Amino acid sequence: MLSIENLHVAYGPVHALEGISLEVPRGQIISIIGSNGAGKTTLLNTICALIRQKSGTIKFEGRELSRFTHQIVKLGIVQVPEGRKVFAGLTVRENLMAGGYVLKEALRLQQNIEKMFDLYPILRDRQNQQAGTLSGGEQQMLAICRGLMAEPKLLLLDEPSLGLGPIIVNGVFQLIRRIREQGITVVLVEQNARKALALCNYAYVLENGKIAMRGQGRELLCDAAIKKAYLGECS
Repeated sequence: MLSIENLHVAYGPVHALEGISLEVPRGQIISIIGSNGAGKTTLLNTICALIRQKSGTIKFEGRELSRFTHQIVKLGIVQVPEGRKVFAGLTVRENLMAGGYVLKEALRLQQNIEKMFDLYPILRDRQNQQAGTLSGGEQQMLAICRGLMAEPKLLLLDEPSLGLGPIIVNGVFQLIRRIREQGITVVLVEQNARKALALCNYAYVLENGKIAMRGQGRELLCDAAIKKAYLGECS
């Protein structure tokens, strides 16, 4: 579905990504783990044309991606950014409507809002409440649902569990599983390596802008180097 070949990205003289190649098959969850500064967010931003690559190719469904973010969204790629970034002064409903701006039919927009309320029912109760007054967990769920409003084929999630308590984190990962069950492909960038690896079909480990390891999620969970570096376990 998504194919990246020999991707290089630099911020001036600083190389952020060096020769990244990866595949995202349709209908799967692909996790990308790594420490702060490894290049995870840079990778997602480059896919969405928020950052220009120095070289390399990014293809979606066999076609090289546009250099314009709005065209990439129309193709079916949507990113939910790190830190939630809901529109704090807008209501929950207005945030969802903003997420569905690419939809041309009012009926379809309303139907999708109802789908989001079914997916996370508390949003229905909060629909007329300003998004900035929601709890952190509710804002994260709203951010994900706002991304789903555009009917993505591929959803890019950047650190969805960041700053949330354990119970809320479990809810976020349950929601991600339900999204995959609906046929939406997911790329999950996540520092909670244990949960990300347990959930995904396949995973990549980024270190200093390069892919250090790759493999089935549950296989990497059992890898001694992964346990030591990312799970806080000693072999």
